Amino acid sequence: MIDQKLVERAFKNLENAYAPYSRYRVGACLETVNGDFYDGANIENASFGLTNCAERSAVFAAYSKGVRKEDIKALAIVCEGNTIAAPCGACRQVLVELLKKDTPIYLANRTSQLETTIEQLLPMSFTQEDL
Repeated sequence: MIDQKLVERAFKNLENAYAPYSRYRVGACLETVNGDFYDGANIENASFGLTNCAERSAVFAAYSKGVRKEDIKALAIVCEGNTIAAPCGACRQVLVELLKKDTPIYLANRTSQLETTIEQLLPMSFTQEDL
């Protein structure tokens, strides 16, 4: 079942997005099993490759404070686009390493929501087990 409070917090975070080029704001929020929250918003850069997506911002903020995959309860990623937010390929690769395979990921826009996992979003992924 989708955690609506986490989704709403992610929507609040998209207000902090810095998206002067795409005008596509994304918000994210990660919740830990201890009830802590880590917020994220997309931050664009004129050198597009240096842009950081909202979900990576939230996950990196959590990891920077010592959170690890076993501590993460769920991640919400939201946008105001016509379709629900979905992680880009780079984010999927980061999430497959930094989340447990079955961690709930809530994807949403203002009209639709979907619950998924990184295992469903990135099947046959390349991980440390492949090295």
